[in-house]
Amino acid sequence: MKVHIEVPISKIMATELITLRKADGLDKAEHLFKKHRIRHIPVVDGKKIVGMLSMNDLLRISFADGAYREEENVSSSIYEMFTIPQLMRSSLTTVAPDNSIKEVAKIFVKSEYHSLPVVKGDELVGIVTTTDLINYLLEDS
Repeated sequence: MKVHIEVPISKIMATELITLRKADGLDKAEHLFKKHRIRHIPVVDGKKIVGMLSMNDLLRISFADGAYREEENVSSSIYEMFTIPQLMRSSLTTVAPDNSIKEVAKIFVKSEYHSLPVVKGDELVGIVTTTDLINYLLEDS
């Protein structure tokens, strides 16, 4: 099968979404990252996306804290010092379900992003990652 780069992103995006709310704790975020083996979690208010939290956001504060403490479980104490709104990226690039794989690939190439929220109007309907894109491209290679 030939890979079609004009296929809409809705064909490869994840639709069973793991999300966080602004009021959730960072310990919950870490739990979700580990449980679901994901690296990005959309932060929502109802069905509207308001930010994106990455595993790297958590690692950044955990690493900084670890440089000054001897404790094995440093992250739980540092997580109490920060909130999701303080760490999440709130200025987001989003794509629509009908954007093509080619359009999304261009965004990934030109940006530092590894995931993009997929929105229809104001509603979060999916998430697409560089891994989704690579898996699609390798599907029948």
